[in-house]
Amino acid sequence: MKFKLPKEVKQVGDALIKEGYEAYLVGGCVRDIATETNPKDWDVATNAKPEEIQKIFENSVYENEFGTVGVKTESKDDTLKIIEVTTFRTEGVYSDKRRPDEVKFVKNIEEDLARRDFTINALAVDLSGKQKEFIDPFDGEKDLEKKTIRAVGKPEDRFEEDALRLLRAVRFSAQLGFSIEKETGEAIKKKAKLLKHVARERIAQEFQKLILTDHAAQGVFSLESYGLLPFIIPELQEGVGCKQNKHHVYEVFEHNVRALEYAVKKDYSLEIRLASLLHDFGKPRTKRGRGEEATFYGHEVVGARMARQVLTRLVFPKDVIEKVCHLIRYHMFYYNVGEVNESGVRRFLTRVGTEHIDDILKVREADRIGSRVPKAFPYKLRHLLFMIEKVKHDPLHPKMLKLRGDDLMKLLHIEPSPKIGMILSVLLEDILDDPKRNTKEYLEKRATELNKISEKELKTLAQKAQEKKDNTELGIEEEMKKKYYVK
Repeated sequence: MKFKLPKEVKQVGDALIKEGYEAYLVGGCVRDIATETNPKDWDVATNAKPEEIQKIFENSVYENEFGTVGVKTESKDDTLKIIEVTTFRTEGVYSDKRRPDEVKFVKNIEEDLARRDFTINALAVDLSGKQKEFIDPFDGEKDLEKKTIRAVGKPEDRFEEDALRLLRAVRFSAQLGFSIEKETGEAIKKKAKLLKHVARERIAQEFQKLILTDHAAQGVFSLESYGLLPFIIPELQEGVGCKQNKHHVYEVFEHNVRALEYAVKKDYSLEIRLASLLHDFGKPRTKRGRGEEATFYGHEVVGARMARQVLTRLVFPKDVIEKVCHLIRYHMFYYNVGEVNESGVRRFLTRVGTEHIDDILKVREADRIGSRVPKAFPYKLRHLLFMIEKVKHDPLHPKMLKLRGDDLMKLLHIEPSPKIGMILSVLLEDILDDPKRNTKEYLEKRATELNKISEKELKTLAQKAQEKKDNTELGIEEEMKKKYYVK
């Protein structure tokens, strides 16, 4: 066992030992050392009580009931700014399946390690240097070598203590690329329902970590096979066994997970991974017909609405929710060379936003590869990028018009009202058809004409303008989508 200990960790260990206490590295940092991975945090276990730890380290905080003192260092490395020092402990009954009702301090490291979740996390390193090898009472080192996730002691007891461990087992499996030991896996299936007792925030944290791993797709497959998915995203499981039409090889659930697999392979962001996983999970609720002729009209609209409910339930940040829902809503855009002109591309950009184009195309790539097509980015999508580059500097929203709302009020001598918005909507529609019209002279003349018609006529024109913008592909979209059994 050879590794270089950060000076901050060594200083903490030396200070405890100097005062006559024991000090051991424990938890994930030891697992990371054993797998030659850079630890993301550092934990030290000791027989010193919290108040004794604080006497040794003046610059420390103790704000919990679990014997953990946060020792502040002056390190510029975020992983070393606070080193957690925890008194050897064992834990009482977990009546709520989430946290122990009581914590008892114990005398030695072996008792402390016995309370941990998995053998690979029940390793310790003696910071005094007296014991040269890992302290490993549960054969965690062997499980690391075998790439196995195995519960400490009796698996059912570990999951009864803290139900989040059910999800953590799958997350560690995905994070490390390990398999779950048979008895531990059977216990997960048996105790899966306990996950309903865990706070949504804790589930969301673990699920997000899983999605960001290199084996996220296999992790989601495992969530389904172990019976955990219904307690995280039951809507996603609706795709299990839901067959598609002649344009798809996989059923809905597998297609979604394989889309995620591609997003992971390309190292895409959390939002794109989530959108790829959920992009088609609205299909089971919109399926009409059977076999090769089945249709899923409106699945992207339904899917975006479902995604908002799911991600809100899992307490994801609002900006993540908005981005994922937007990507799902517009991933089904239609484009074919020669069928969509420049004004159609402008309307497309107006609807989805130029800032989202790259990410929408990434979700589209994941969708294609998740359908087992040979090319992620065919010629027609490359042509769309060419067209976008060609028109992206054209006026695409009211703020780019040469005539603003305050200009309209002065020109027409009217007060702020919905009428201003309706006129601007019609003016923008004119400009989307022909950007050369974006001159003050044309817009003033056109606005004056619009001001003379009745409010009812103006409202009708504004509604038509909005409808035309929403039907991005100038009437082609609906017919073509029906042809290809999508919408």
